[in-house]
Amino acid sequence: MIALAKISQIPEILLLTDACRIAMEANGIYQWTTQYPSRTAFEKDMERNELFILQLDNEIVGCIVVSLFMDKEYKTVDWLTESTKNYYIHRLAVHPKHQGKGFAQRLMDFGENFARENNALSVRLDTFSQNKRNQKFYEQRGYTRLGDIFFPEQSEHPFHCYELVL
Repeated sequence: MIALAKISQIPEILLLTDACRIAMEANGIYQWTTQYPSRTAFEKDMERNELFILQLDNEIVGCIVVSLFMDKEYKTVDWLTESTKNYYIHRLAVHPKHQGKGFAQRLMDFGENFARENNALSVRLDTFSQNKRNQKFYEQRGYTRLGDIFFPEQSEHPFHCYELVL
């Protein structure tokens, strides 16, 4: 079941994203840090009703942020559609012990359908340039790779921006 997250679930969500960070680092991917994703980021997502969780038997196995908010870093990207009504995917995570079971696909289906139901022009996101698995995942879903952006507090490497026109 995918539903809006509750404030009481933030500690479990942080455990989930930290498990993802540790698993990525074990594979040489330094995409997330001990400071990101943060409690503050998830609290802001919740204030805007943009943080969703995927539960299985009362356990949070994944999360996704589906947002209308355009981060300032995205303003330099040459997007495929006009920047008027677009949804942005952030902090997509599936606990490592549940990866490979289609949960990320379900979360993305949810995000894309949410955008369609709300008459968006497109879905936009970024993924770490060193995370080839994520790039393949989004490209197989029909996303087009566009420009790069940087989050220097996270990494010296760029993040590739992607867009799916709806």
